[in-house]
Amino acid sequence: MKIMTPRVRSLATAPWWRLCRGAVVWACFTMTLGAQAQDYSDREEVAAILTEVGSAGVDVAWARELLAGAKRQQSILDAIARPAEKTKPWYDYRDIFLTDRRTREGVVFWDAHAAVLEEISQRTGVPSAVIVAIIGVETFYGRITGSYRVIDALTTLAFDYPRRSPFFTRELEQFLILAWESGKDPLALKGSYAGAMGYGQFMPSSYRAYARSFEPDGVPDIWDNPADAISSVGHYLNAHGWQAGERVLLDAVANQPPDSLFAAGLKPSQSIEALAQAGLSTEADADPQTQVTPISLETTDGQRYWLGLQNFYVITRYNHSAMYAMAVWELSEAILAARLAP
Repeated sequence: MKIMTPRVRSLATAPWWRLCRGAVVWACFTMTLGAQAQDYSDREEVAAILTEVGSAGVDVAWARELLAGAKRQQSILDAIARPAEKTKPWYDYRDIFLTDRRTREGVVFWDAHAAVLEEISQRTGVPSAVIVAIIGVETFYGRITGSYRVIDALTTLAFDYPRRSPFFTRELEQFLILAWESGKDPLALKGSYAGAMGYGQFMPSSYRAYARSFEPDGVPDIWDNPADAISSVGHYLNAHGWQAGERVLLDAVANQPPDSLFAAGLKPSQSIEALAQAGLSTEADADPQTQVTPISLETTDGQRYWLGLQNFYVITRYNHSAMYAMAVWELSEAILAARLAP
């Protein structure tokens, strides 16, 4: 990714601050954010954040005022405590994303951006259907991108969600740098309760590392430009090891495999041969020494089993959940079949 050189600018020349100068800065924040704003500026963690973003060229006073005006959102803390991947069985989770409407609109999105998808698929090796499905799962093809101000989401989680505070603190730093470098209004950018943004729901660090403009040397706009969003999703999967032309999953059958077999994590680390000896086998034509991930998900008819290959693991790098990756893959297959149907 082409990293933009931080622009040297004062508070008076930053876009938002043109409206709020001198003594009226705080008054403007109060009117904009409301009386319920949580002042995070006196938290001891703020000094480290300001040091970090300041070293990247961000105006420290600008960043401090943004943090001071951020709102604590209890609904964010409630939402992150009950993600669907951890509270729903597979058959309920699947029903959220594998719908006729999401499939139909996936075809519409594909048709509308066919040339871009074909180009990005050629550049990255990632099938168009998978890119479309990720955007479909993440934001219903750009329709539902999140209603929380990103600054509120990230400050709430950085300061008031101890379990993952280090992660969200880093994302908050990356967001401040992103907003400063790009010149985007940090108070206007909205996203999910976790601070994910745009068509593909990129976290700030992912945007800075993996977002790519469709046009050469452009600044990627994942918020309003579907071509840039498609390009960014394709590049993200490619950068995480997508294997062009390779399979994603193998169907498997089980013969009383131990539960411990499924506790090794999402990264392929067990051979097809070793899993067969442990009671989980596949009839697919595959090298017995291929490293795979055993997957067990609850359907309405009982447990079903699969062997996840490298490309399945790559999808989980987007969201660390086997159910998420399965939803993306099945939606991609449904969209492809619907688009090819006579």
